[in-house]
Amino acid sequence: MRIEYNYRDNEALRASFNRLAEKSFGLNFENWYQNGFWKDNYIPYSVIEDGEVVANVSVNACNMNYDGRIVRLIQIGTVMTDPDYRGKGYSRALMERVISDYEGKVDGMYLYANDSVVDFYPRFGFVESKEYQYSKSVDITRDQTATLVPMADKSDWDKMVKLLNEKEQNSKVYMVSNTGLYMFYLSQFMQENTFYIPECDSYAIAEIEDNTLILHAIIGNGNLDQIISSFGKEIKTVLLNFTPRSTEGFDVKELIEEDTHFFVRGKFFEDTANDAYMFQSITHA
Repeated sequence: MRIEYNYRDNEALRASFNRLAEKSFGLNFENWYQNGFWKDNYIPYSVIEDGEVVANVSVNACNMNYDGRIVRLIQIGTVMTDPDYRGKGYSRALMERVISDYEGKVDGMYLYANDSVVDFYPRFGFVESKEYQYSKSVDITRDQTATLVPMADKSDWDKMVKLLNEKEQNSKVYMVSNTGLYMFYLSQFMQENTFYIPECDSYAIAEIEDNTLILHAIIGNGNLDQIISSFGKEIKTVLLNFTPRSTEGFDVKELIEEDTHFFVRGKFFEDTANDAYMFQSITHA
C-alpha cells in the first residue's frame, strides 16, 4: 500500500482522484482546480494502487475566527474508497496517518459523517457533537434594497476573493484564510446567491425560499437586522446558517440534518462543548 498526499498538481493522480470522487459523490474538482481555487488548504491523502487513487481522506485547513480569536482547526472530508478495494483497511490507515500528521499541531479536528459510518470515527477519538441553529420571524415594511451581485466569471470571483480576504464577517464564528473552500460553492453551485446591501456596505450570501430568507454568511460588519430588512417585506422568516454575534431576539434549536452527524476531536471542542454555535454551512467539505 502506498499513500500519496498533497499531489494537487500531479495531473494523472488528480484525474484519478476526480474519477473516484465522481463515482463516490457525483463531484468533480477539476473546475475548482482550473479556476485557481484549489489551494494548499485542501490536501488529499490517498492510497494508490497501480497508479490509481483507490481510497482517500482529505484535510481542509479550516482556521476559525471564534469570538475574535483565531482557532486552528482541520476538517476531514472527501472520505471515499473504490468499491473494489473496500475491506482492506485503507480508510483506517489514512485516518491514522492524518491524525499522526496533525496531532498536537491544531486545536481540533472535525468532520460531517452520514449514517452508515457513525461507528467508524469514534475508533479514532472522535465524539459526536451538536450544532445549533438560530431563526426568527420578522415583520418587514420596506421594499427590497439588497441587490444581486453576479458571480458568473473570473472578475466576479476575484472580487469575492478580495472581499473574503479583506472584510470581516458578522458572525460569532467564521472561517479565515481559506477562500478556496468558500469559492468551491460560490463559483459553482451558488453563483446566484451573493447580494450587496448598499446602506451598510456589506454582502450577504443568501437564498430565498417562499417567504424564508436563508442567510449563509455576512461579509462585512453590517447590522444583522438591517441586512435582513434589506430583503424586503416578502420575507417572514429568517434562518441563519451561521451563528450571529448577538443572539438576542432569535430562537435557537439543535440542528438536525438528515443523514448527517457532526464529529469532533480536540481541545477546542472540549472547551466549547456547552456553546450553542454552528459552523457556516458553506464551509462544509
